[in-house]
Amino acid sequence: MPLHVPPAPAPALRTVLTALGSPTAVREARTPSLRNTQGPLTPDLPLPVHVLDRVAPVGTSATRLTGWRFLIRCHERAVAAAETRLTPDGHAFSHFFEGPYVTATERALRQAETMPGSYQPRLLSVPELYMLTLWLHGDFPADGAGGHLAATDLLVPLAPAPPGIAAHRPHRAADLLPVLTHRLTPKSVPAPAPLLGSPA
Repeated sequence: MPLHVPPAPAPALRTVLTALGSPTAVREARTPSLRNTQGPLTPDLPLPVHVLDRVAPVGTSATRLTGWRFLIRCHERAVAAAETRLTPDGHAFSHFFEGPYVTATERALRQAETMPGSYQPRLLSVPELYMLTLWLHGDFPADGAGGHLAATDLLVPLAPAPPGIAAHRPHRAADLLPVLTHRLTPKSVPAPAPLLGSPA
Protein backbone atom coordinates (compact mmCIF):
# COMPACT_ATOMS: atom_id res chain seq x y z
CA MET A 1 0.00 0.00 0.00
CA PRO A 2 1.23 3.53 -0.49
CA LEU A 3 2.31 5.07 2.79
CA HIS A 4 1.71 8.80 3.02
CA VAL A 5 4.44 9.94 5.42
CA PRO A 6 3.41 13.33 6.82
CA PRO A 7 5.96 16.12 6.44
CA ALA A 8 7.70 16.97 9.69
CA PRO A 9 7.39 20.53 10.95
CA ALA A 10 10.39 22.52 9.76
CA PRO A 11 11.41 23.52 13.34
CA ALA A 12 11.49 19.84 14.39
CA LEU A 13 13.72 18.92 11.45
CA ARG A 14 15.99 21.90 12.15
CA THR A 15 16.55 20.80 15.76
CA VAL A 16 17.58 17.31 14.61
CA LEU A 17 19.92 18.67 11.92
CA THR A 18 21.48 21.00 14.49
CA ALA A 19 22.02 18.09 16.92
CA LEU A 20 23.54 15.93 14.17
CA GLY A 21 25.90 18.78 13.33
CA SER A 22 26.99 19.12 16.96
CA PRO A 23 29.99 16.91 17.84
CA THR A 24 29.07 17.34 21.51
CA ALA A 25 25.48 16.13 21.07
CA VAL A 26 26.58 13.10 19.04
CA ARG A 27 29.50 12.29 21.35
CA GLU A 28 27.37 12.47 24.49
CA ALA A 29 24.57 10.36 23.04
CA ARG A 30 24.29 6.83 24.42
CA THR A 31 24.40 5.48 20.91
CA PRO A 32 27.69 3.77 19.99
CA SER A 33 26.40 3.03 16.50
CA LEU A 34 25.87 6.76 15.93
CA ARG A 35 29.28 7.74 17.29
CA ASN A 36 31.17 5.03 15.41
CA THR A 37 29.54 5.54 12.03
CA GLN A 38 31.71 6.71 9.15
CA GLY A 39 29.86 8.83 6.63
CA PRO A 40 27.10 11.40 6.43
CA LEU A 41 24.15 11.06 8.79
CA THR A 42 20.72 12.07 7.50
CA PRO A 43 17.33 12.19 9.22
CA ASP A 44 14.64 10.21 7.37
CA LEU A 45 11.04 8.99 7.71
CA PRO A 46 9.72 11.51 10.22
CA LEU A 47 6.85 10.02 12.21
CA PRO A 48 4.62 11.92 14.65
CA VAL A 49 4.71 10.32 18.09
CA HIS A 50 1.34 10.16 19.83
CA VAL A 51 0.70 8.91 23.36
CA LEU A 52 -2.39 7.03 24.47
CA ASP A 53 -2.64 8.20 28.08
CA ARG A 54 -5.77 6.22 28.86
CA VAL A 55 -6.86 3.07 27.08
CA ALA A 56 -10.60 3.21 26.41
CA PRO A 57 -13.01 2.04 23.71
CA VAL A 58 -12.39 3.37 20.21
CA GLY A 59 -13.89 6.81 19.83
CA THR A 60 -13.15 7.75 23.43
CA SER A 61 -9.42 6.97 23.46
CA ALA A 62 -7.69 10.33 23.37
CA THR A 63 -4.20 10.59 21.94
CA ARG A 64 -1.86 13.53 22.21
CA LEU A 65 1.10 14.47 20.08
CA THR A 66 4.35 14.57 22.08
CA GLY A 67 6.89 15.08 19.30
CA TRP A 68 8.43 13.62 16.16
CA ARG A 69 10.82 10.72 15.64
CA PHE A 70 13.31 10.50 12.77
CA LEU A 71 15.32 7.48 11.69
CA ILE A 72 18.98 8.44 11.29
CA ARG A 73 20.51 6.86 8.21
CA CYS A 74 24.08 6.33 7.09
CA HIS A 75 24.62 4.75 3.68
CA GLU A 76 20.94 3.71 3.40
CA ARG A 77 21.00 1.94 6.78
CA ALA A 78 19.19 3.16 9.90
CA VAL A 79 21.79 3.35 12.67
CA ALA A 80 19.80 5.26 15.30
CA ALA A 81 16.80 7.50 15.82
CA ALA A 82 16.33 11.07 16.97
CA GLU A 83 13.34 12.37 18.85
CA THR A 84 12.02 15.87 19.29
CA ARG A 85 9.48 16.99 21.85
CA LEU A 86 6.85 19.67 21.97
CA THR A 87 7.48 22.45 24.46
CA PRO A 88 5.57 25.67 25.19
CA ASP A 89 8.10 27.39 22.89
CA GLY A 90 7.74 24.91 20.03
CA HIS A 91 9.84 21.92 18.96
CA ALA A 92 13.03 21.03 20.81
CA PHE A 93 15.55 18.24 20.27
CA SER A 94 15.12 15.55 22.91
CA HIS A 95 17.63 12.72 22.41
CA PHE A 96 19.27 10.17 20.13
CA PHE A 97 18.78 6.47 20.79
CA GLU A 98 19.36 3.06 19.27
CA GLY A 99 18.06 -0.41 20.04
CA PRO A 100 15.29 -2.78 18.97
CA TYR A 101 12.64 -0.14 18.25
CA VAL A 102 14.79 1.34 15.46
CA THR A 103 14.92 -1.92 13.50
CA ALA A 104 11.35 -2.81 14.50
CA THR A 105 10.08 0.50 13.09
CA GLU A 106 11.85 -0.13 9.79
CA ARG A 107 10.48 -3.66 9.63
CA ALA A 108 6.91 -2.55 10.39
CA LEU A 109 7.07 0.18 7.72
CA ARG A 110 8.28 -2.32 5.11
CA GLN A 111 5.50 -4.68 6.18
CA ALA A 112 2.91 -1.89 5.90
CA GLU A 113 3.95 -1.13 2.32
CA THR A 114 2.75 -4.61 1.28
CA MET A 115 -0.74 -4.23 2.79
CA PRO A 116 -3.78 -3.13 0.81
CA GLY A 117 -5.13 0.37 1.34
CA SER A 118 -3.60 3.78 1.93
CA TYR A 119 -2.52 4.96 5.36
CA GLN A 120 -0.55 7.65 7.15
CA PRO A 121 2.10 6.09 9.41
CA ARG A 122 2.46 7.36 12.95
CA LEU A 123 3.83 6.00 16.21
CA LEU A 124 1.50 5.36 19.13
CA SER A 125 2.93 4.81 22.59
CA VAL A 126 0.97 3.11 25.39
CA PRO A 127 3.08 4.00 28.46
CA GLU A 128 1.03 1.90 30.87
CA LEU A 129 2.05 -1.24 28.99
CA TYR A 130 5.54 -0.11 27.89
CA MET A 131 4.23 -0.64 24.36
CA LEU A 132 4.98 1.10 21.07
CA THR A 133 2.97 0.51 17.89
CA LEU A 134 3.08 1.66 14.32
CA TRP A 135 -0.27 3.42 13.92
CA LEU A 136 -1.58 3.24 10.35
CA HIS A 137 -4.12 6.04 10.23
CA GLY A 138 -6.79 5.72 7.54
CA ASP A 139 -7.26 9.48 7.10
CA PHE A 140 -3.95 9.78 5.26
CA PRO A 141 -4.35 13.42 4.09
CA ALA A 142 -4.83 14.51 7.74
CA ASP A 143 -2.35 16.65 9.63
CA GLY A 144 0.02 14.23 11.39
CA ALA A 145 -0.30 16.26 14.57
CA GLY A 146 -4.03 15.68 14.97
CA GLY A 147 -6.72 13.13 14.37
CA HIS A 148 -8.39 10.50 16.47
CA LEU A 149 -7.78 6.78 16.62
CA ALA A 150 -10.47 5.29 14.37
CA ALA A 151 -11.91 1.80 14.72
CA THR A 152 -10.60 0.83 11.27
CA ASP A 153 -7.07 2.18 11.83
CA LEU A 154 -4.41 -0.52 12.05
CA LEU A 155 -1.99 -0.91 14.96
CA VAL A 156 1.18 -2.95 14.51
CA PRO A 157 2.89 -3.65 17.87
CA LEU A 158 6.64 -3.20 17.60
CA ALA A 159 9.09 -5.68 19.08
CA PRO A 160 9.60 -6.07 21.96
CA ALA A 161 5.83 -6.20 22.56
CA PRO A 162 4.19 -6.92 25.93
CA PRO A 163 3.82 -10.63 26.79
CA GLY A 164 0.86 -12.21 25.03
CA ILE A 165 0.70 -9.59 22.25
CA ALA A 166 2.29 -10.66 18.98
CA ALA A 167 4.77 -8.16 17.58
CA HIS A 168 4.50 -7.16 13.91
CA ARG A 169 0.97 -8.50 13.57
CA PRO A 170 -1.50 -5.85 12.33
CA HIS A 171 -4.66 -5.42 14.42
CA ARG A 172 -7.68 -3.21 13.82
CA ALA A 173 -7.82 -0.64 16.61
CA ALA A 174 -11.33 -1.85 17.45
CA ASP A 175 -9.93 -5.34 18.09
CA LEU A 176 -6.72 -4.45 19.93
CA LEU A 177 -8.00 -1.76 22.32
CA PRO A 178 -10.32 -4.16 24.23
CA VAL A 179 -7.32 -6.48 24.74
CA LEU A 180 -5.28 -3.58 26.12
CA THR A 181 -8.19 -2.48 28.31
CA HIS A 182 -8.44 -6.01 29.74
CA ARG A 183 -4.69 -5.98 30.44
CA LEU A 184 -4.98 -2.76 32.39
CA THR A 185 -8.11 -3.64 34.38
CA PRO A 186 -7.14 -4.39 37.98
CA LYS A 187 -8.00 -7.94 38.96
CA SER A 188 -10.30 -8.17 41.95
CA VAL A 189 -8.67 -10.08 44.77
CA PRO A 190 -11.06 -12.21 46.83
CA ALA A 191 -11.14 -11.42 50.53
CA PRO A 192 -9.26 -13.99 52.62
CA ALA A 193 -11.43 -16.60 54.32
CA PRO A 194 -11.77 -16.01 58.09
CA LEU A 195 -9.65 -18.22 60.28
CA LEU A 196 -11.45 -20.84 62.32
CA GLY A 197 -12.13 -19.62 65.82
CA SER A 198 -11.78 -15.97 64.86
CA PRO A 199 -14.64 -13.49 64.85
CA ALA A 200 -16.33 -13.18 61.47
